[in-house]
Amino acid sequence: MGKFFTLFALLLLTQFAAAQSAVTIAGKVNIASNEPLVGVSVRIKGTSEGVVTDVDGRFSLQTQRPLPVTLVLSMVGYKTEEVKVTAPVSALSVTLSEAVEELSALVVSASRTPETLDETPSSVTILPQKALQESMIVTTNLIDILSNQVPGLAPSTSTSSNWGQTLRGRPMLIMIDGVPQSTPLRNGSMDMRALDPAVIERVEVLKGATAVWGNGAAGGIINYITRTPKKDDPFSSVTELGTTGSLSSIDNSLGARISQMVYGKLDKFDYVVSGIYEQTGEWKDAEGDVLPPTYGLGETDSYNAFLKFGYNWMPGQRAQLSYNYYSSEQKTNYVSEFGNYDEKRKTAAVLGDILGVPQGVRANHNLNLRFEGEGLPGQTSYDVDAYYQSVDNVFFWSNDFVNGGQSRILSQKKGLRFAFNTPLLSSAVFASDITYGLDLLNDVTSQPLVDGRIWVPEMNMNSLAPFTQLKFSLWKDLVFKGGFRMEKVNIGVEDYATMEMVNHQTGGTTESFSVKGGSLSYNAYLFNAGVRYNKFDLFTPYASFSQGFSVADLGLMLRSARVNSIAAINTEAIIINNYEGGFVSKWKNLRLEGVGYLSTSELGTSGRFVNGVYEVMRSPEKVWGFEGIADYRILDNLSIGTSYSWTEGKLDVNDNGSVSDAEDVYLGGERISAPKLTGYVSCSLLQERLSLQLQYTGIRNRSRFEQNERGSYDPYKAPVEAYNLVNLAASYRVNESTSLRVGIENLFNEDYFPARSQWFTQPSLYTKGKGAAFNLSVNISL
Repeated sequence: MGKFFTLFALLLLTQFAAAQSAVTIAGKVNIASNEPLVGVSVRIKGTSEGVVTDVDGRFSLQTQRPLPVTLVLSMVGYKTEEVKVTAPVSALSVTLSEAVEELSALVVSASRTPETLDETPSSVTILPQKALQESMIVTTNLIDILSNQVPGLAPSTSTSSNWGQTLRGRPMLIMIDGVPQSTPLRNGSMDMRALDPAVIERVEVLKGATAVWGNGAAGGIINYITRTPKKDDPFSSVTELGTTGSLSSIDNSLGARISQMVYGKLDKFDYVVSGIYEQTGEWKDAEGDVLPPTYGLGETDSYNAFLKFGYNWMPGQRAQLSYNYYSSEQKTNYVSEFGNYDEKRKTAAVLGDILGVPQGVRANHNLNLRFEGEGLPGQTSYDVDAYYQSVDNVFFWSNDFVNGGQSRILSQKKGLRFAFNTPLLSSAVFASDITYGLDLLNDVTSQPLVDGRIWVPEMNMNSLAPFTQLKFSLWKDLVFKGGFRMEKVNIGVEDYATMEMVNHQTGGTTESFSVKGGSLSYNAYLFNAGVRYNKFDLFTPYASFSQGFSVADLGLMLRSARVNSIAAINTEAIIINNYEGGFVSKWKNLRLEGVGYLSTSELGTSGRFVNGVYEVMRSPEKVWGFEGIADYRILDNLSIGTSYSWTEGKLDVNDNGSVSDAEDVYLGGERISAPKLTGYVSCSLLQERLSLQLQYTGIRNRSRFEQNERGSYDPYKAPVEAYNLVNLAASYRVNESTSLRVGIENLFNEDYFPARSQWFTQPSLYTKGKGAAFNLSVNISL
């Protein structure tokens, strides 16, 4: 990669030589009552260049772009405004009005450059900071937060693992500021809890297969965007102190949390520094029994350290260094006492001798150096970043290994990315720009046991991916997008031997195979295209086609090998075709959105157990479904909303292009989730000092499979019975700086088995969900 780092250095040096006289645009943003608005995003349309308003609603933006330019002013809860600026101005005044749909104002990164949702011809869910903070009143578990708020995301597992929690029936790529947390080479499904939600500014969920960010986004992308200062003050702080516990049985359930964040801006320099520690007590089900430790979150110590330093070293030029460390390990004296699915007897926790080491995230490191700005020839803006990510996930003790053992997934990623955006033409009728760049990635992943035995050998992947994306609009209402990405991937695997495993069905062990390694090469050419028509608020339609690329959990296939060479294993990568059509409708205080989708692939990686041995099925797959969303503001201080998600999928077993034949089968629960219904009621009282919100998540029935010859259900194929969960979040603002918060999780103490416990059928995960629990906290902002 040496020549690319040289190119990177040369690119930065050119910026010092590109200094030009800057134009200043300054002003103030108010609401209708003439009160200033803090935190409004003010950016130049079609670029990443922008600032936010200070506590007085003021902003000052310097640009080297030739005038005229169009400013886009946006903020959650307010309608986006565009203002054309033809000359330098020092007292521009803009008034923003309240909007029904707060998401319309947000800027997303669906195309690797900032854009509004109105420019995105596909389904996107944004969780702004306000929504995250409301959810954190109830729980800090990101798996629960996202499941409750993202249509199309499978039900929460109520554990530390998001295995079986797919997005539209396929695995998703988890990222922090664009840095991949997922390890598609060996997906251990512990990537959703990659950081503490307190350091997240917003979450962007791009649904449907996409190649925009590379390998692994078969079902879409979840991108955690971390905090940046929103005030111009040199020093601000947020302190949170809290305690948690069970309402079904308080004994030994108390936990504690402390969070401290400081941030500010000093001339050209800005910073965010955060430290968080959380310790949970025993987690209990609705009957007051301790939940078993497998993937458990009870008695867990979690640490999060976050640093972000930014320096605007020239007008329109920014350098940024960020680092995040996250660890979450369970330290308990309980062991699992297995239950029985057929007898509906839950797996329980009993005191016992703990085998192995604490399970969980030993350490997740993310280091990112980014340079962004403009001033290149042709008014080109750029975004260049170099990153390093390292994770060590330790799993629970398992008797599936001969003599028992614990596996761990080790992964290190080093990447370098270049993205450029060049405007091509801009007029009152037609505007266009092109985004292009190159991604470089080295990913080394393995899955050994803690004691040193090798389950999945080290896989060393190098990938190179150039890409381009063209966007143009007619009369600012009809937006077209289309793009291309090439994936060139090489993976090296050393010779290895599969492990002997205990076959609990036969009582014996599986045979070990010596497997000859080698090199695997993939070349994929991926396309996307979409259109959106924004003329009428009452009906804004969009449609898109996009392709995704995934190496399909190569490690899972290597560890399950029954041949003596990787050349004899079907390790062909998956190309996913995603078709989507939807609409957004706004009328007064009502917003509706509906979307239908179809996802196909010539290969799959669904699993099944045959005589107690896990096998990977590579038959063609078809997944389809729809999502509906409605939000309505009844009064200025009272809003309601709901969403419904339905997904279905089948295997084309005989590979004839149809999934309606008798031999074709439905995909199991590890891929296709039961339907999900969500809702909320949110209100503010006492002159907005008191905020209340009820959150509802209902999982519906799904039954697609017959019982086996034993009169039971095979793993992944059991029915899911409906259950309903209600959470309560309340916040009272004592004064300008202090708020008291009370959250009740599972308000009505629903006694239930989560969806994964139901469809998996195996005693290791046949655990109940969390019973009623409280979260009390005080938040002090200075």
